[in-house]
Amino acid sequence: MKKLFFGAVLLALVIACPISPVIAAGGRMDVGVSVPLPPPIVFVAPPAMVVIPETYVYIVPDVDVDIFFYGGWWWRPWGGRWYRSQRYDSGWGHYQGTPSFYGHVPSGWRNDYRQGRWKGHQWDRRRVPHQEVQKNWQGWERDRHWEKQNHWGVKGLKKPQPQQKYRDDQRRQEKSRDRDRRDRDRRDRR
Repeated sequence: MKKLFFGAVLLALVIACPISPVIAAGGRMDVGVSVPLPPPIVFVAPPAMVVIPETYVYIVPDVDVDIFFYGGWWWRPWGGRWYRSQRYDSGWGHYQGTPSFYGHVPSGWRNDYRQGRWKGHQWDRRRVPHQEVQKNWQGWERDRHWEKQNHWGVKGLKKPQPQQKYRDDQRRQEKSRDRDRRDRDRRDRR
């Protein structure tokens, strides 16, 4: 009777708590943690952008949250995390870490924008339509479009600061993270 009782208990445990074949074989099992997505931002039309002087980072100034466009991606911080998307209005995914371009974005950019001032100079804050940025951002970076304007829309700004080294480093890091993310996604789908 005892053997039957212990056998039933053992069978109940096996059914209630199955052992993964991966764990049983001495393998590794990863447990994914779901990261909440930021709330959607509704745009009535594609947003116009403004380039932050001395960078190739574009901002969407007409919303109360920070939304950036850089390197072909839309970026936004939310809830202490960073998210990015290929589209401004959907498809946001968690980005591990802080994008490197953000270190070159002055914390007071929004006040500078509102005041129309940059480093004490008048800033005309030229709005660039969404479609124009989407179509031209790569060529503008490659050809140094904003440096050739010689002032980034800021009157009296004398010496534009080339940002090529940090852009190249940032792109290498992001490509590596993209590869890692794609590999992780492929493994998770299996």
